[in-house]
Amino acid sequence: MSDLQTVHSEQAPNVVGPYSQAVIDKGVLYASGQIGLDPLAGKMVADDVEAQVKQVTKNLSAVLAEAGCGTNDILKVNIFLTDMGDFPRVNEIYAAWLGDHRPARATVAVAALPLAAKVEMDLLARVPG
Repeated sequence: MSDLQTVHSEQAPNVVGPYSQAVIDKGVLYASGQIGLDPLAGKMVADDVEAQVKQVTKNLSAVLAEAGCGTNDILKVNIFLTDMGDFPRVNEIYAAWLGDHRPARATVAVAALPLAAKVEMDLLARVPG
């Protein structure tokens, strides 16, 4: 475990349990799931999925930046949705976030997420250098 480097960004929400925002091992960043929490207010940004997914991508981008990574370093994203009817809109925002980059991805429907979030994402990324 001593080889793991933890990552913490002040621009992403603080963790609320026994985990890190992300860890790096052997050049790979493993980012914990992010929901649509505003890091300053500590509350969900809104009840609608669009606002939440935009905040999720901001939170993940902050964690990536803290580790010296960008969206082009993302290898895999997992998306968890409480309503698959939200998939088309989430997909649009996700595509805009990544531009032309197309990492591997899984999208899964779940019964519920923390704080009644509508979307959660986690990811793996390569760490440059």
